[in-house]
Amino acid sequence: MLLQRTLTALVLAPLVILIILFASTPVFTLVAAAAFLAALWEWSRLSGLKSAAWQIVWLAAATAVFVMLWLARATVMMPIVLILGVAWWLLACVWLRHFAYGAAPTQENRALKLLAGAFVVFPAWVAMISIHAGQPHGHGFTLLALVIVWAADIGAYFSGRTFGKRKLAPQISPGKTWAGAYGALIAGVAVTTLGGWWLFDVRGGQLFGLAVLAIVTVGASIVGDLIESLMKRHAQVKDSGTMVPGHGGLMDRLDSVFAALPIFAAGLMLLGL
Repeated sequence: MLLQRTLTALVLAPLVILIILFASTPVFTLVAAAAFLAALWEWSRLSGLKSAAWQIVWLAAATAVFVMLWLARATVMMPIVLILGVAWWLLACVWLRHFAYGAAPTQENRALKLLAGAFVVFPAWVAMISIHAGQPHGHGFTLLALVIVWAADIGAYFSGRTFGKRKLAPQISPGKTWAGAYGALIAGVAVTTLGGWWLFDVRGGQLFGLAVLAIVTVGASIVGDLIESLMKRHAQVKDSGTMVPGHGGLMDRLDSVFAALPIFAAGLMLLGL
């Protein structure tokens, strides 16, 4: 499985990097919207939406929201959506503490989870637009946001395998450990500090602020991973889908990214970067 995951990453990662660095913001956000729509479709299935007709309605509504957000990209709507995204991930921490909430396959819980999916995906897309369109380093900071999550995943994997004993959230995701979380934080802060100093010439207080932002961003990415694990546990499935060989579905690969992006975008604004 590790070999398959590695081969898939070696194929997809260069493609993602090229699109981020060299595509215009409209093209990049269109590609991102397509990927995010696929993830939303997987989320709808995890939520218990079984009907193909209702899944089409769900995706059509989501597409309309993407179009509306794009048209409103230069308005006050963007920071409002970002704030809502940050607030959602704070609320998600409460859900993780009460992990049985919403587990029953009722119509009300299905609607609640679909609403949660909207707060997971749309603020992340808005954050991606905001970061990528920023000058002069928007494309680079967009890549850094993903690299933080990738580095955190790698750090968590190897630290957890080597030192992991104490479970992080055994009722939600038994494989995650506190050692893995610490490894994720160390790796995320390391690549962020190095990238900010070397690539973007960030110095002094701003560099310290960027390191703190990395800690919060990695923490959010862990919450995003746990929320998707909670959804899968409620749905009694191992993966969100089969779109990414060795990795499961797109939601399995993007769960941490969805949580990290609004936090990272808001932090960049506060730091003036």
